[in-house]
Amino acid sequence: MSDQQETGPTMRRLSQLESVVLWNRARQIKRELKQGVKKPYREVIDISWGDPQGGGIKPLSFVRQVLAACHYPQLLNSDKLPEDVRQRAERLLKECAGRSTGSYTATQGIPYIVKGISEFITRRDGGVPSFPNNIYISSGSQWSLQNIFIILVNSMSAVKTGVLTPVPCYDKVNMSIRELGGVTIPYYLHEDQGWELQIEELNRALESAKGVCNPVALYVMNPGNPTGQVQTRKSIQEVIQFASEKKLFLLADEVYQECIYGEKSEFVSYKKVLAEMGPPISETVELASFHSASKGLIGECGLRGGYVELVNVDPAVMEYIYKLFSTDSCASVPGQIALNLMTHPPQPGDPSYSLYNEETQLIQTTLIHNVRRVFEVLNSVPGFSCQPVEGGGFAFPRLHLPLNAIHKAKEAGMQPDEFYCVRLLEESGLLVNPGWNFEQKEGTSHFRMNIMIKEETLEGVLRRLVSFHTKFMKEFS
Repeated sequence: MSDQQETGPTMRRLSQLESVVLWNRARQIKRELKQGVKKPYREVIDISWGDPQGGGIKPLSFVRQVLAACHYPQLLNSDKLPEDVRQRAERLLKECAGRSTGSYTATQGIPYIVKGISEFITRRDGGVPSFPNNIYISSGSQWSLQNIFIILVNSMSAVKTGVLTPVPCYDKVNMSIRELGGVTIPYYLHEDQGWELQIEELNRALESAKGVCNPVALYVMNPGNPTGQVQTRKSIQEVIQFASEKKLFLLADEVYQECIYGEKSEFVSYKKVLAEMGPPISETVELASFHSASKGLIGECGLRGGYVELVNVDPAVMEYIYKLFSTDSCASVPGQIALNLMTHPPQPGDPSYSLYNEETQLIQTTLIHNVRRVFEVLNSVPGFSCQPVEGGGFAFPRLHLPLNAIHKAKEAGMQPDEFYCVRLLEESGLLVNPGWNFEQKEGTSHFRMNIMIKEETLEGVLRRLVSFHTKFMKEFS
């Protein structure tokens, strides 16, 4: 690995401290606005996180009605709730100890809900079987991923464990690996090709790890975060073949699988493609697939519900995984209920179907509108370029900053995109996530912005962003 990669962790820690300062400053500005301090704006708009409801997307009525009835069972006798809502709540409460959502559940999750997830996966994958014993519900997919990293990363080994991770990549993934004593092996997504994952780059990354660490796993995100690309079936086949040849455990983060916007884009799960490739690959490649109720059209981030499905994992390892998940007693019950409602929504003919369909279609229409507007607007402004967002919850535009701005950032002890984002917050009240946090390619600058927000909010964001950017570029040109 290069000297830059060797010194990278220290630089990244400094960058993360700068980012904490950025978010702390955003909170301080919010307090100042409440106190009547005059600013060029009336409110801070936080589009740094993938929080749909925080961005004004309304929760689905069916989800909230069932949750309300589960938490307050007296509503089961109320004719103010649709019949299918009351029936679902009654069924779920029967599966809770003491008919209460405040009770503990089994380690893997409520068996009825786990079985429902396996049925959902089987439907999604066109009949490829899924087994409840291979599924673990957790308080968010990130918690599941952390547990699998604990299994994979040997912190006691003389040679450090390596995990191939994409660049750019969701920052908590790399942090989790390093905190366990592992090494991240960066492979770069090809920005000019729509953030494409290329096998040649995986081979280069693996070669760079020789003498540095022992590579054991490959982590992929589909759709990507922060990059928004959606892999083709051919690309997934190539990645699985690569993992098979190199004997790597495959980690497929598929939490945005419902959020597909590209006209020619289609979500196909890694598990489905693996099964279609047939023996011996379909029976030997070890796979962990992650999904969550925080993302997609349900967007229930605060309920903390996710799951992992394990494929082809050795029975002895599965036993250890069970013990590991047992250390946290069980996942949040509201989060488990949210997973049931995500995997088994109302069907045509159900009393709640019409409203559910109307609400989900509105969300989908909003997101498709938003990705198109971001692409159109940012690519029309000098100093910006943005790849099409095919899926996921974010846009990741590239900043082409003047040299004077880059020099000014260095004088301030910041990365160029951090300097830009600090100025953007101070002068326009927009909070975005600097690209440096995602370990972007050396010499490039980006920021991540949430597109899962109301249309009118997005229009306000774009107006502020373009106005600031135009003045910024003029100042430093």
